[in-house]
Amino acid sequence: MYLRHNGSISIGVIRCTRGVFQILRIRESHIRKIHYGTALGAIGLVALHISVRFATGNFAASLSYEYVISNYQNFTYALLLEMILILVSVHGFNGLRGILLDYRGGYKYEKAVNWGCFISVLALVAYGTVTIVLANQIKLGF
Repeated sequence: MYLRHNGSISIGVIRCTRGVFQILRIRESHIRKIHYGTALGAIGLVALHISVRFATGNFAASLSYEYVISNYQNFTYALLLEMILILVSVHGFNGLRGILLDYRGGYKYEKAVNWGCFISVLALVAYGTVTIVLANQIKLGF
């Protein structure tokens, strides 16, 4: 939900506590801090991911189907991939949100962009999580 409070722009997040819905306001400056934090976190985790890929030896072999599935079945590595997915999704859609809000204004437009980006992040993270969960159910014949 998009709110204006004392001339400052903020986004409201709905929270349910003991059956009572509350709107939490997040200022645009805090959204920028989230954007910067997700960028730094993603850079660090992607660097770790790439270093693991090269440290395992043959980079081309690490792209084989069996190797990729075995990575998803390794809990620690799957957790790393899930964190990368979340950070990159939040960062990317927050950046898209910023670009779209710079392009045009208006209460309904801003509300639609905010909700559209929020729902897109949830959908992308859900899709990626389902991929990791389904990959854990595949039996490999080593």
